[in-house]
Amino acid sequence: MSSLFRSTIKAAAAALAVLSATTPLWAAGPASAGAGGPRCVGSAAPLSVEESRLSWVLPDDADPARPEPTSFAQQMIKGGGFQDYGPAFTRALCGAPSLEAATALVKHEGQDLWQAAVKRAQRRGGVSGDLPYSDDRPLYWTRLQSTATLRRWTPDFSLSDTQRSALITAFDRASRGMFDIDFPAGKGVKRVLMSGFDPYTLDGGTTGGAAGTVGNNIRHGNPSGATALALDGTTYKTGDGRTAYVQAYTLPVNYTEFQAGYLEDTVGPFMRPGPRRVDASVTVSQAGGSVFDLEQWNGRYHGVSPGNDHSQPCPTLNGAPQLAVDNHDCDSAVVERWGGPKEFSLTDPPQWTTTTLPIAQMIRADTGASIPRPPGDEWPDQSVAFGVVWHTNYTEFPDCSSTRQVTRNNPPPTDYPPTTAPTPPDPGSCSYSGGGGNYLSNESGYRNTLLRDRMGLKIPAGHIHTPDMQRFERPFDVSDSTFDAWRLAIVAQAGNLLHVVADNS
Repeated sequence: MSSLFRSTIKAAAAALAVLSATTPLWAAGPASAGAGGPRCVGSAAPLSVEESRLSWVLPDDADPARPEPTSFAQQMIKGGGFQDYGPAFTRALCGAPSLEAATALVKHEGQDLWQAAVKRAQRRGGVSGDLPYSDDRPLYWTRLQSTATLRRWTPDFSLSDTQRSALITAFDRASRGMFDIDFPAGKGVKRVLMSGFDPYTLDGGTTGGAAGTVGNNIRHGNPSGATALALDGTTYKTGDGRTAYVQAYTLPVNYTEFQAGYLEDTVGPFMRPGPRRVDASVTVSQAGGSVFDLEQWNGRYHGVSPGNDHSQPCPTLNGAPQLAVDNHDCDSAVVERWGGPKEFSLTDPPQWTTTTLPIAQMIRADTGASIPRPPGDEWPDQSVAFGVVWHTNYTEFPDCSSTRQVTRNNPPPTDYPPTTAPTPPDPGSCSYSGGGGNYLSNESGYRNTLLRDRMGLKIPAGHIHTPDMQRFERPFDVSDSTFDAWRLAIVAQAGNLLHVVADNS
């Protein structure tokens, strides 16, 4: 064993010793030094766009002319029982003696946060905090407080901007479940991988009269993220008697991390040949209405709407869409290590990918029959919670050098099979939007299915859009029974749909 390797191990052990001596990491809170606390996180370094929302305050629901006494983020963190996580993280980080130790520490602590959120969502070991166990938002806000701590940390050793960024990325990915995916090997099991998303569209919404408060969109959660927490590490006995193992992770609602290869680096290793290769890979996100949409076509075009970090690669110009031939950022670029071309090309990667999910079986399985309908459910069939529809519409540029658009198969029929087969995209066309639009949900479906194709796999892979759960009884309450009922119903039916995929993988 080299002396360098021994010193790295000792440094990591020292940092983890500090970590284990502090408050257990399954509880969480503000990741700041606070009065009398460690001074190593006292810098005034600017926070990221997402981290800047940590201080945002809602109006008091009982009296909107007054602000809430605490920030929304603190309400989420304490409501999830995570109020001790931040101080513990700060103390442990301040005790890290080297970059090697800090790297080991942030990966360990990020995974600990993810596993704590999973345990809470699955009610293993009790449910702390006063928010419903199904709530996905405490994980999101606790993660942001921790990355803010890393951004303002002043260690006792030299730390470059690149090294700090790498630490933040390592923590971020670990706290999304991207490092703890663990499938059993062998042919007697089925391996199903799924993704969810962070909350998004957090800016704006209904406002009150209280000075210094923000709109109520900050309350948003994401049922796909809640589904990932509910299913991660679970098993399911398939129709043929085998055991399906479900592993899950969550994705950021930012183009930046997608372009850096977050999805490919998570999914790709499990699509390579080997004894733990996945049998199905499904991406899930939130859409609208009271329906699950099974997206047929995913488009390469992206970037019209801003992400949570306000990144927007391809905004409209004077009300007209940009063309990828003019702005290459309008098309998703696959990172080179996963088969992306060195130079931009309109044809490599392709403009369109398709689902290989078992559409017919997912629709005929009647997955919403056992799910209680939440208040305000608008799906016309009263015997199910939500409908399940083969979503075949898309919009293309028939001529890649012209902004003229054509939308086909719109609206998609709700009956299956449809009386008329859907029209596929024209050969040589350029995508404007897939069935799931041209935001990051469509992009997750595109990247996942493109990775399937480039690996030469024939497994079920595709995208599921859930109903919209942002339904509150009052304008500024942070949670209520209606909001929770929608999340519970969506998560339950999404789980049933994933089990149908497992049955047919």
